[in-house]
Amino acid sequence: MSHAVFPGSFDPIHNGHVDIIRRASKLFDQLTVAVLNNPYKQNKWFDSDERLELIETVIQGLPNVKAEVFEGLLVNYVRDKGAEIILKSLRNVSDFEYEVSMAHMNQHMYERAETTFLLTRPEWSYLSSTRVKEIVSYGVDVSDLVPAVSLQALKKKFS
Repeated sequence: MSHAVFPGSFDPIHNGHVDIIRRASKLFDQLTVAVLNNPYKQNKWFDSDERLELIETVIQGLPNVKAEVFEGLLVNYVRDKGAEIILKSLRNVSDFEYEVSMAHMNQHMYERAETTFLLTRPEWSYLSSTRVKEIVSYGVDVSDLVPAVSLQALKKKFS
């Protein structure tokens, strides 16, 4: 049985993330969307519980997908969950360079961890949570970039 972990901060979850989750749910028997609670990360708009709630709303109807919050090293979380696949998405060459070095380090720390990459669809290749937060702070409509639940949460932050 294949169990993949798709880690990220998801601050907030956007349509690129949703696309990866939906596609990955068809590739793996079990998929865990792992929401990183990193106390050192700056500029978080949503706390880990809020991000988890957004993701849980989005993954409804995907029976083999669950979401959880984790802290610490990803490889420790993957090992503790009995998973062996770390799923990462790639938007561009810069992502690739960064993610390959992380994959090697993760495998060094947990030999059974295999990193699998899914390419982001071209229509989402420019999208990041950072960009969503940046443009929404200028009052730009992001309804075509995020799921409805994220849009509602973003509007609430600015009301």
